[in-house]
Amino acid sequence: MLSIRQLGVSFTQYDQGLNQRQLTVITDLDLEVQAGEVVAVVGASGSGKSLLAHAVLGILPDNAQVTGSLRFKGQPLTPARCAQLRGQDIALIPQSVGYLDPLMKVGPQVRRVAQLGGLSKAAAQTAVGRTFNRYDLLPSTQGRYPFQISGGMARRVLVATAVVSQADLVIADEPTPGLHPEIATETLTHLRELADEGRGVMVITHDIEAALQIADRVAVFYAGTTVEIAAAADFPERLRHPYTQALWRSLPQNDFIPVPGHQPSPDQLPTGCLFSDRCPWFTPDCAAERPALRSVRGGLVRCIHAD
Repeated sequence: MLSIRQLGVSFTQYDQGLNQRQLTVITDLDLEVQAGEVVAVVGASGSGKSLLAHAVLGILPDNAQVTGSLRFKGQPLTPARCAQLRGQDIALIPQSVGYLDPLMKVGPQVRRVAQLGGLSKAAAQTAVGRTFNRYDLLPSTQGRYPFQISGGMARRVLVATAVVSQADLVIADEPTPGLHPEIATETLTHLRELADEGRGVMVITHDIEAALQIADRVAVFYAGTTVEIAAAADFPERLRHPYTQALWRSLPQNDFIPVPGHQPSPDQLPTGCLFSDRCPWFTPDCAAERPALRSVRGGLVRCIHAD
């Protein structure tokens, strides 16, 4: 359904005076989302997760340049096609509640999305009422503006917006922060149900264990690139990349061992492996060139030492 090959995203910035520079924040990023599956995208802050979602939706700022291949259902995602598909065939559950229109009541906002998906006015009203009830939002919530509801309620409204759409691809950018644990679990379960109905679902999250509850595959990002794509069943024993292994061990419920060092800045990326200065497997060959994404034990990994 969604195919991304060697995606690059850079931004033109002014340095001093009128001098411009190019800041590359995503490079050689690869990912696929099939119909009927949930792909979780995990990684540290600044690894390019949300930028990927914005690139797919065509909502990057004007100073952004995109290279590589982005295809949806086999056809290129051109800017014009992104605008046509956005909110209809491709739906976003954004990370920030600021995406809600502050001048419009939340009920009409969600109903408008349902109608854009092809539902009649009456059917849209029914779908909104049913979805709001599912996420413990009282009927009176529909008549309130975003500033009149709590942050957790606003996030549930965003989830409801994507759920009532008829989108074939749903991108959920950190859909559970601020939700009660039971509602968070139910939200993830519903995303799984959407995939079981034949939709493609991409879940961007910091919570690896939550993602593993519903994901078929997990894509691990580091410094703007894909370092590993593994089946959910591969966690933790069959992981291939040293960063993925270290990320898993850093969780409080696991060994709680922090990954030493820092993710490289986009304007100071090393020539070779992006993880080389923090990697326990480092050899001089790692610094020679950027490793390619290759198949190892049924998964994909960007490491010359993985076997």
